Amino acid sequence: MEADITLLVNGRQHTVRVDPATPLLYVLRDQLQLNGPKFGCGLMQCGACMVLLDDVAWPSCQLPVHDVTGGIRITTLEGLAKPDGTLHPVQQAFVDEQAAQCGFCLNGMVMSTVATLQQYPKADEETIRNGMLRVLCRCCVQHRAIRAAQKVVAANKKS
Repeated sequence: MEADITLLVNGRQHTVRVDPATPLLYVLRDQLQLNGPKFGCGLMQCGACMVLLDDVAWPSCQLPVHDVTGGIRITTLEGLAKPDGTLHPVQQAFVDEQAAQCGFCLNGMVMSTVATLQQYPKADEETIRNGMLRVLCRCCVQHRAIRAAQKVVAANKKS
């Protein structure tokens, strides 16, 4: 049975009419046209569908939309950049380090890195690697993603 569900996505409130058991990923992509999170495995194991829930990286492919109501802040890849289009420092570092090849894992890598560096702004390499554990990368650009994260950490240490 469909119901009106109110979500806080990328700083804006949205009301959608869906079955409350619908996975958040489907609502983000099909109702809100936010295509940063991707459908990968559908089993919460590949990380392609990663979003931030109150700044914690979480897979959205099996998460019922009714579980993220009540003011939980949902952030997608599209919500990281500033309103003027300036990329989030992690996004910019990924561009600078060419940390994407096929793009399948890119959303998960970026969102996981953002969450890790919000919690640990001066993270060491092991912490960065641990933050990316839930993201499956088939084209082996993890070393570039780690370099990108280290670039952001270096900037954090300077400030």
